Amino acid sequence: MSKTRLLPLATLLVCGFSLTACDKDKEATVSADAATPEGDASTDAAETAERPEFPDLASAIAGAHRSDDNKARDAFRHPAETLAFFGVERNMTVAELWPGGGWYTEILGPYLRDEGSYIVTNWPAEHERYGKYAAKFTDKLGANPEVYGTPTVVTAPIDANESFELAPEGSVDVVVTFRNSHGWYNGGQTQQIYGAAFRALKPGGIFGVVQHRAAEGANPEETSEKGYLPEAQVIEAAQQAGFELVEKSEINANPKDTKDYEGGVWTLPPSLGGEQSDEDKAKHAEIGESDRMTLKFKKPS
Repeated sequence: MSKTRLLPLATLLVCGFSLTACDKDKEATVSADAATPEGDASTDAAETAERPEFPDLASAIAGAHRSDDNKARDAFRHPAETLAFFGVERNMTVAELWPGGGWYTEILGPYLRDEGSYIVTNWPAEHERYGKYAAKFTDKLGANPEVYGTPTVVTAPIDANESFELAPEGSVDVVVTFRNSHGWYNGGQTQQIYGAAFRALKPGGIFGVVQHRAAEGANPEETSEKGYLPEAQVIEAAQQAGFELVEKSEINANPKDTKDYEGGVWTLPPSLGGEQSDEDKAKHAEIGESDRMTLKFKKPS
């Protein structure tokens, strides 16, 4: 078994920047004589002006660092309502599992930057399939330290047999995951990852799960390949890991989602994937993003 690695963002950036330097013909250098003296007032003022403030969740959601495309998806993903439902506060230690391209990272990172701590997983940089996504995510954080601060980046396990420590036991207030559980189900990793979340949480800590929702009574062996899981299956898996179900929410529900697309959930926005005619894309765009369960679990005190 490989040992899970907890890597400070600074370490990842050193590695990433050294590789980037190999691709450049020349690098500009700054001599020690040209360096700005410590405590220079103009430099301090410039740094302060470039560092945006995020005093509350609303300011992080509205931040200029988020693209218009990502902000447009707020109508389907309801970040303010979802994070409030999970009880996320800016002075907490929060871990996000499998952030993808960092849609929620753009909100959680700034929100937790000053008073809290943000832990996030990333793929191994050397992975043949996912390494390029790991590099993009690292670059995203590294290019904007004034926005994200210095989150702790944890290497995600690729194999179900790997050991995985998300954080020291009993150190995290809230663990969240968005639209990932079908992938873990397909890979046989559900208990590996749900178990790591359970161990990392403080007694009474919250595990928040958002997942594409299959029809009630559907066979997860069939629906997971399409990106959907039955709500009952997710609840059972979390309870098996030791969690108690606290509450459900319909914040992210979409009754228009028929869940029967040949190309699975990726037929819908934002992907609109597969071979679709313009007419079909328009029809699926009208449906909107998938129907999602929003489940709040607790680690018993």
